[in-house]
Amino acid sequence: MTRDEALEIVKDEIRRIVPDADFDAVPPDAPFREVLDMDSLDFLAFVSALGERTGLALPEEDYPALGTLSGCAGYLAAGTGQG
Repeated sequence: MTRDEALEIVKDEIRRIVPDADFDAVPPDAPFREVLDMDSLDFLAFVSALGERTGLALPEEDYPALGTLSGCAGYLAAGTGQG
């Protein structure tokens, strides 16, 4: 998947957890958990959903790479050989 496709998947999965997420208020390199008031359980649900949707293993040691929109998109694209 391309980086743009990955970013759309990330946004879709965040919207499932934070339905009123305003992505215009989230800079690409800002920690979206803070901006969107996601707690740790929300983040774990998000990571689990990403793994299910993409088929990628998302180990806990990689969670820091998933903390921003840009980081998530890059990680997912790289994981599918497109990054």
